[in-house]
Amino acid sequence: MKSIVADLLKLRFLPVAILWSNEKPEKALQFVPGRRGCLMSLFAQAALGKTAVIDRETFGCYGGGVGAGFGNQFEHSPGGMERFRYFLSNGILSCKSPGDFNDIVEKITRPEQREHLLHGERYRKTPELVDAFVKNLPITDIPATYVIFKPLADLARDEIPKVVVFCGNPHQVSALVTLVHYRRPGVNSVIIPAAAGCHQIMLFPYRESECENQRAVLGLTDPSARKEVMRVLGDDAMTFAVPWKMFHEMEEDAPLSFLSGNTWAAISKRL
Repeated sequence: MKSIVADLLKLRFLPVAILWSNEKPEKALQFVPGRRGCLMSLFAQAALGKTAVIDRETFGCYGGGVGAGFGNQFEHSPGGMERFRYFLSNGILSCKSPGDFNDIVEKITRPEQREHLLHGERYRKTPELVDAFVKNLPITDIPATYVIFKPLADLARDEIPKVVVFCGNPHQVSALVTLVHYRRPGVNSVIIPAAAGCHQIMLFPYRESECENQRAVLGLTDPSARKEVMRVLGDDAMTFAVPWKMFHEMEEDAPLSFLSGNTWAAISKRL
């Protein structure tokens, strides 16, 4: 499927369709079961034209399992929520009984992972704020075996995505934010949840797809996700995820909007 919006915005990367399915696509990229990885790296490959697939054995990290929609995988990580609340905040060395986590620390061989466990990623100030963060995530368990990242251009006629994700620079993101509001009252039809990059392209858009007044989700504000994709997507890339219904509205509105005017024409000369 060709995107009018992508053409008018002169996007460098292909829009990515995110689908739920019980059938695994052939020759799709996929992590090895049990191997650690970041789902945003698979998204980046889909933006380059490849198809990737995720299931409950290959979501890369426990946050990725949550992002893909496979329930609260934080609870199933080594040490469960108790470890995760220190991992995301100020590290297990700050807790009253760091020795309780010795078995987990001994199994970690990568220096970066060890550093994050001992001293924390420091994305939240306290473990209690991590508890609040998880409580506010729209955690879901999707009714499908697979989540598929696929270039929108390769979408079959009978395939209906849950979400379409654009990837653009600040000029292009400014246009996407403006276009989303073209037919909507108010000023809050785009959200930027402070969450992982995969949560921003899957988990939060999943929730928006079920809402009457849908919102787009601006993402790649997660430093860890940016670190994973910057060699592929560049230093200025942001994600802009929209439910399928909203995508169709944008496609319909784009030729009638400012994207056909002289203001955008002047900006697009720099793209």
